[in-house]
Amino acid sequence: MSTAEHVELARELARLVEIRITDPLEMLLDSDEHVGAVGERLRIEAEVWAAQLLGPDDKLAVMTSARLIAALFPGDAPFDPPDEWWRSAFGRVVARRAGHPGAEAVSFSTAAAMLGITRQGVHDLVKRAKLDRHPGGGVTAASVRARLNLPKEQHVAARRHPH
Repeated sequence: MSTAEHVELARELARLVEIRITDPLEMLLDSDEHVGAVGERLRIEAEVWAAQLLGPDDKLAVMTSARLIAALFPGDAPFDPPDEWWRSAFGRVVARRAGHPGAEAVSFSTAAAMLGITRQGVHDLVKRAKLDRHPGGGVTAASVRARLNLPKEQHVAARRHPH
């Protein structure tokens, strides 16, 4: 984990919490007097969550991402964010640590967003057996997550010496 990555993620989480939790609470209570302490606590927690998401404990990272998604993006349907979300700091860390929550397969465009490449890049990776095609269409979310967790050196070597 780099310091820059932690700072970017903590800021984004703090902003999300403010928009999705603190601001609505202020509207409901018609005052920021009671919400100020909660907001400050949540900003501190955003630092902790960022450390948990980026830290060495995979189980804790997955649990933290699940808790945050449930709190920040509630809904009755399975979590299915737009492709742009995967390019955010939180989206990138969720993709790397947990994959796509609740999805066995993702479309080529979603896989591209999760990997930070083009749809054509995903097609090329499928053709070269670097991503697994899902029988129902798209690619497996597990293969996208596995690709994201390859050491950087393997990505570079794969580009230099394609099989």
